[in-house]
Amino acid sequence: MPWTILALVGVLWRLRFVSDYATGRVKKVVSCRHFLTGILALVCSLPYSAMAAQVREATVSAAPGTLVRWSEPGTKRCGMDGRYWPALQETCYYPVDLLHKPGLIKITRSGNGRSESAHISVEPYPYGTQEIDLGDIPQANPSPKDLRRNKRERELLNKVWWPKERPAMFELPLGKPAKPLPEGKDFGVKRIFNGKPDAQPHTGADYLTPLGTPVLAVADGTVIAAADLFFEGNAVFIDHGDGLITMSFHLSEINVKAGQKVLKGNTIGLVGTTGRSTGPHLFFGVRWHGARIDPRFLFEDPAKIPAVSP
Repeated sequence: MPWTILALVGVLWRLRFVSDYATGRVKKVVSCRHFLTGILALVCSLPYSAMAAQVREATVSAAPGTLVRWSEPGTKRCGMDGRYWPALQETCYYPVDLLHKPGLIKITRSGNGRSESAHISVEPYPYGTQEIDLGDIPQANPSPKDLRRNKRERELLNKVWWPKERPAMFELPLGKPAKPLPEGKDFGVKRIFNGKPDAQPHTGADYLTPLGTPVLAVADGTVIAAADLFFEGNAVFIDHGDGLITMSFHLSEINVKAGQKVLKGNTIGLVGTTGRSTGPHLFFGVRWHGARIDPRFLFEDPAKIPAVSP
């Protein structure tokens, strides 16, 4: 704000001088000049800390594929990258997409007649590379027919990622998708299948659970897709409201259908090794407000999620 005042004073000073000169009243510039000089002295006398406070915003660092929170009493609405959604229990959660490039993201929170903004500084993070031998399965060397099928499935899934806005049907932390749930692996890694780099990093986490283990809904929701897909195998996608989509891949069996309501803890399928898989495991993925993030953040105490400081 002070720098804006300085610039405006400078413009007014020049305009007044030009006006007076053009009308032959240059002598009047003297009194105006004394007045403007007083304003400049007042502005420049402000402490630097007071001036900086007018423009400084909190910044929190985060890696792609992670999550940031902002908790303040009375928070009702959150904003990020031009999109807005309701707060959860007076807390805003900002998911940073796995493919987001390094740089600043402006975020906002509002409530009780107040609005504040801050920034997330997205930092580079090396998730690493992994080489996998798929053997001679169709997903290792897709035929033209397989590729046409996959294209149709991508078009279907593009509609899944942006569901109709509806209230949240969950609280954090989420329930576990299997019991017991081993540590998730390989989120974000760049994979090389049979010597060929995959088109994108691994967008979910792999859980090495035994064949036939029940796969559970992590919260209440609505099944928006349940189908056998070329790369994902038997897959289930659930909309939990507030833009949160969870997905379970490579199932040996699907126990739900599209449009079905599910409750937290319901069995939606069984662990398998269908699709592009080298053995029994559960792929579990999350998209929140369109962002691909590591699901482990949603299974932990929310207090552990990096927060915007006052």
